[in-house]
Amino acid sequence: MPAHYNGDEATDEDVAKGISEVQGQDFAPQEFQGCPRQGSVLLVGEPMALFTAECTGSLQDVNEFSASIAGAELNVVVGLTRLGHQAQYVAHVGQDPFGIKIHHFLQQHGIDDSALTVDPHHSTGFMLKSKVTKGDPATAYWRSGSAASAINPQDVEGLDLSGTAIVHITGILPALSASAAAATQALMAHARREHVFLSFDPNLRPALWENAETMRSTLRDLSSQADLVLPGIGEGEELFSVSSVEEIGKAFIDNGARYVVVKDGPRGAYATDGKRSVYVPAFVVSTIVDTVGAGDGFAAGLLSALLESASFAGAMDRACAVGAMQTQVVSDNEGLPTPNLAK
Repeated sequence: MPAHYNGDEATDEDVAKGISEVQGQDFAPQEFQGCPRQGSVLLVGEPMALFTAECTGSLQDVNEFSASIAGAELNVVVGLTRLGHQAQYVAHVGQDPFGIKIHHFLQQHGIDDSALTVDPHHSTGFMLKSKVTKGDPATAYWRSGSAASAINPQDVEGLDLSGTAIVHITGILPALSASAAAATQALMAHARREHVFLSFDPNLRPALWENAETMRSTLRDLSSQADLVLPGIGEGEELFSVSSVEEIGKAFIDNGARYVVVKDGPRGAYATDGKRSVYVPAFVVSTIVDTVGAGDGFAAGLLSALLESASFAGAMDRACAVGAMQTQVVSDNEGLPTPNLAK
């Protein structure tokens, strides 16, 4: 039976089945109206080597894996680049084969690697991912003490943001270490001083945090500093104990965000500024191969459309399409489309 999806893989034929009904009052962020916004999107995060199981079964029983590159922020960078936008990626990798592989990956995809730092004292993180026929795949991480976790405020405070239109941050970076959390705060402060639009995806990763309360308080604080927050239903439930898109939108607005886009799972997406709101249905896909990377595809689609002066309804429509496309492949980012496919 076909499934709806707002942020994970879909074929071109599946995307064509999208539901066109939009509910509510459409609106747009004033920062991006009038003409397409010039400038790049800057992201800071942890790139990792990814080994995906070639057959179904528990990770400890699988013997063959295929290698690729992953990382939430990196997936967004790939999506933005394929959609024709400039993206700068700030990251640390180890002086090891995984780090070299990531460097080559950036070059092959035409991504600016000038801010990729090689750390000779820490290794590059990696992860395993199972193959499944339904539901979310199992994952296992080796990232504690990684090169990316050693990032600190000094690594981001001097970044030149003069050509940057958006700084996009996820809740994964501050979970990596105390220094990474400090770097996240420093980058947000730097972006605000430079009047750069701040986008934040809470991207819950409970296993990375010291405890649940630290996770909740940190993510609520970071969300309060952002212009745009991109929570899912799970983030609304975890951070504010609310579950409807309207309640989640209001909670993040009351917390300090200017705009909120709520990813409503297989149903669609909802945007609000506290006064106006609009809901866009998801696209229908016949099958879902892998859900990992769908939310990152959603973010890439949304931000790219906002840079092109789209309204929130138009931006969420593209975001849902890109997310649906990404669900059609096993890799975390190979399903991300070019502009023609995302139309």
